[in-house]
Amino acid sequence: MRIELATGTPAELALPADGRPPVLGVVLHPDIGGLRPLFDDLCARLAAEYDWAVCAPEPFPGRESMSLEDRMAAVAGLDDESHIGDLLSAADVLASHDAPRLAVMGFCMGGMYAFKAAGTGRFDKAVAFYGMIRVPANWQGSGHGEPLQAMLSPGACPVLAIIGGRDPYTPPEDVAALKAVPAVTVVEYPEGEHGFVHDPSRPSHRPDDAADAWSRTLDFLA
Repeated sequence: MRIELATGTPAELALPADGRPPVLGVVLHPDIGGLRPLFDDLCARLAAEYDWAVCAPEPFPGRESMSLEDRMAAVAGLDDESHIGDLLSAADVLASHDAPRLAVMGFCMGGMYAFKAAGTGRFDKAVAFYGMIRVPANWQGSGHGEPLQAMLSPGACPVLAIIGGRDPYTPPEDVAALKAVPAVTVVEYPEGEHGFVHDPSRPSHRPDDAADAWSRTLDFLA
């Protein structure tokens, strides 16, 4: 169901069925395409199958009708304080539903923000699916901090990074730097391209690798 966070940002909220208490709260950051049936369904499935409470904020509130091209251009103007503030507000929602632990998970651009949110001290675990390890040159702006620096913060939580070996958004030198961060576990799929896990309709989808990545994610968050 759609809710409005305390920040005013719309979000999708999915809770375990029949009033069961959640075993985990997961703030889920969508890819750059934002909230849509793909992520509504993912939130519902994670809640139904694993008894998680899941809250997914819209990354471009008030601008949901933007084209993908416009969204790509708009990322440079995002501000970490506001954007990560939405993730923290979503965490508050999950805590209000008695989630005993909190994790943050993100895909693509959302993976980049999962890396950043890992350094806030608010989350117990973070999972980033092919998140940008350094802010890409065309996305850099005054409101952006570097994901790598966030994960080196004293209060950073453990991070699982799912990486595709053929992903241009996570070049080898960035992956090497990520592997040097003590809090991070990197799992690399050599033939994986960008977005190979979460959207079966994408040409880059790799069913076997996706199944393995989800299995590792479940083990990491258990």
